[in-house]
Amino acid sequence: MEKTNHSEVSEFMLLGLSKSQNLQILFFLGFSVVYVGIVLGNLLILVTVTFDSRLHTPMYFLLINLSFIDMILASFATPKMIADFLREQKTISWWGCYSQMFFMHLVGGSEMMLLVAMAIDRYVAICKPLHYMTIMSPRVLTSLLLSSYAVGFVHSSSQMAFMLKLPFCGPNVVDSFFCDLPLVIKLACKDTYMLQLLVIAEVASCP
Repeated sequence: MEKTNHSEVSEFMLLGLSKSQNLQILFFLGFSVVYVGIVLGNLLILVTVTFDSRLHTPMYFLLINLSFIDMILASFATPKMIADFLREQKTISWWGCYSQMFFMHLVGGSEMMLLVAMAIDRYVAICKPLHYMTIMSPRVLTSLLLSSYAVGFVHSSSQMAFMLKLPFCGPNVVDSFFCDLPLVIKLACKDTYMLQLLVIAEVASCP
């Protein structure tokens, strides 16, 4: 495998939630039930709104997109975490780790902006009820939705761009059950104090 950025680290070790075998089996069962519940619940919302013509309104259009984002957000790391409960060695490749961090910030940023769009929708419905359907037109809804994904992409790209240039030569142990950006940055073979401050500042500046 070609090493990235002259790095000697090609994979990371995830410590998970516990080293106890009994607890890991308990976590496996518990998180499996919760994850299936999340997916089925959001799928139910998607199917119901899609096939019930009475729910084809701006509010429910935003709601099904929120359900879709919630389902993706729950799926970027949860399936691997559940599978890792049954493994002794919890490893993830460098690119797998990078992908987890990228999609977490992409979907998380998009969800925050979509919640802002839903707040705007409710404001218009309450304060301008007679003009609601005119203001919240399909064009406006599409613009709000695309803006949410665009903001999420910009947020994620700005967070992850510098990761490609960071050297990782060891250690490679992440004290979490998924690749959390601040924890991974600390493993780089250089002083990352300023980068950590930038990450914190950008997250704090998000809506």
